[in-house]
Amino acid sequence: MKILLFLFSIFSQLVCQIKNLFYERKIFIPRKSPLPVISVGNIAFGGTEKTPLVMELMSFLIREGIKPALISRGYKGKWEKRGGVLSDGRKIFGTWKESGDEPFMVSQNIPQAGIFIGKQRLISCQKAKELGFQVAILDDGFQHRRLSRDLDIVLYDPQEKIALREGDFSLKRANILLLKNGVEIPLKKSLKEKFPQTEIFDYSVVNRGFFRLSAKESLPSESFKGKKILSFCGIARAQRFITLLQEGGMEIAFFFNFPDHHSYPISSLEKIVKKYQELRPDAAMTTEKDAIKIIPNKNFLEKIPVYYLKIGLELEGKFYERIKSFLQNIDNLQG
Repeated sequence: MKILLFLFSIFSQLVCQIKNLFYERKIFIPRKSPLPVISVGNIAFGGTEKTPLVMELMSFLIREGIKPALISRGYKGKWEKRGGVLSDGRKIFGTWKESGDEPFMVSQNIPQAGIFIGKQRLISCQKAKELGFQVAILDDGFQHRRLSRDLDIVLYDPQEKIALREGDFSLKRANILLLKNGVEIPLKKSLKEKFPQTEIFDYSVVNRGFFRLSAKESLPSESFKGKKILSFCGIARAQRFITLLQEGGMEIAFFFNFPDHHSYPISSLEKIVKKYQELRPDAAMTTEKDAIKIIPNKNFLEKIPVYYLKIGLELEGKFYERIKSFLQNIDNLQG
């Protein structure tokens, strides 16, 4: 599997390199959005905390009096090809099946934000402008060169060498690199020397508590310490979820590792129930992204106690100062 992933990564990097060359030589010209655009992305396949960063960023913009709109492809959602408005900042007009799981999760956490879905990101930005939003957050946008952006933020894991969409050299396009706490200082210095125009900040993933899916019940982060847990998820980097549970002192009795963006048909839920009844752990645990797809299934939630782990990001104060500086220049950017 790793060999296939590596070969696919080599192909992807080659395609991206050719595409980037066309943009650098002005053969392809990015299209300008009517809104200032902040892109959140990475250079690796799969999750690197992009959605938690999007939510932290949008929450910060709202606190600063700015109306943000999420511009998302809506991967695997029904609206991915034709486009749609999931939220106008007042009302939600669809489910995760229409929008895709990650945009829907954002809508549940930040109801004031606009959520615009579809492959045609420029059209989404135009709709957002018409509805009065002021800044577009381009989700998973680093490789989407067709739309110009005013600030490029890249979550970067320097240890990732196999599953890359494009090579490290592409980081020269980034305005900001976010590195997870624990990256060695010499490596940070090396990145700064290699990309002197790019600002580098640290972040950490934090446990924000556990929430039961069948009720409005929340428990603090230490609640399951020493407990035996049946865990399951359908995310790109499942090991990161398991590591967070283990760091919280939980014993993993069994783990169902479903494919990314898993839709949880009845057959999958029955497998979970069967294993839970066999092992009799203290609880079942999943991610927030998975939880939104399971909540409508009341019958499943009546059979076993299921919680999701809510995570967030803690970012340096200097990162927010940089965003404030960007906001102060919005008028210039729009001009």
